[in-house]
Amino acid sequence: MSFSIFHRPGAVVFLDDDPAYLEMLGMALPAHWHIELFLRPQPCINYLQQEPPQWEEDAWQQQRLVDRWRAGSPLIPQILAYWAEAPLRHALTQVCVFDYSMPGMDGLQALGELVDWPGARVLLTGQADEHVAVTAFNRSAIDQFIPKQTPNISRRLIDSVQQLLDRAHPRHEQIWRNTLSADQCALLRIPSVGLDLSEFAKKHWVEHVVIGEPFGVLGLDANGHASWLQLEPAGGLADMAELAEAEAMPQNAVQEIRTGRSLVDLELRQSLEQTHPPRLRPAFDLGLDGALKAALFELPGLNSPAAVQSYKDWLSSHSGRAVRD
Repeated sequence: MSFSIFHRPGAVVFLDDDPAYLEMLGMALPAHWHIELFLRPQPCINYLQQEPPQWEEDAWQQQRLVDRWRAGSPLIPQILAYWAEAPLRHALTQVCVFDYSMPGMDGLQALGELVDWPGARVLLTGQADEHVAVTAFNRSAIDQFIPKQTPNISRRLIDSVQQLLDRAHPRHEQIWRNTLSADQCALLRIPSVGLDLSEFAKKHWVEHVVIGEPFGVLGLDANGHASWLQLEPAGGLADMAELAEAEAMPQNAVQEIRTGRSLVDLELRQSLEQTHPPRLRPAFDLGLDGALKAALFELPGLNSPAAVQSYKDWLSSHSGRAVRD
């Protein structure tokens, strides 16, 4: 799918034996990235080798949410609680960038030590090392390589790492794909739908997850505010209008739903066990063929049983960017 079912921020680790280059990276890289800078291979390897058990525990936390949903517990309150109770999820490294040419242990040897680490790997190479990088890429030892002599190397590096940060971890994708029906997956695979969802997510959230019951995307912005993008196949509008009519909504509102101009939060209300009157929100098309409608619902005061630490606050408390010896 072109749109990631599960996405969240993660750390980026850089390893290079040139302290001036690392300090330059610390200043040039985007402020919304959490980065760690290492000067020597062994401390960097030790740091990353501690992460696989944390990745595993986090994946099991997510799997338990889905298992409880299968047993009858709604997903949305569970996800909100998970976001509140697991702030260290942002510390897990999603991408590492290693310089190839280092004394004692080159970048490929250092990457070879990370047997169970599940993140993406980028190798920085000199001109003479490109054949080594091509070989490593072809045998899937690295995800990308970037020659240091590339013009505008900082821009190329930022674009490449961001592309990898946007890529969902396969295990997370599988966990949450299991909440979707075959028809829902087919809708999300439509290229124009995936493109529209990706653009919407970038504008509104730093973290999101797609679920199938109810069908939509639960997202969290950088300030810790949660919102729900309700998704409704065009073929389901008549059924939604009938439910709205059963809730004694005004006929003009029912007609808005039936014609796809608005969506109503009936399933969201039920999932959150809310008692306020149903809310109507303007609908818009996702994709080119009008097969999928969407409407955004804010979730004020419902972020979780406890307060969600925003990514912005978490990042500000982990933003030293000092070079580790």
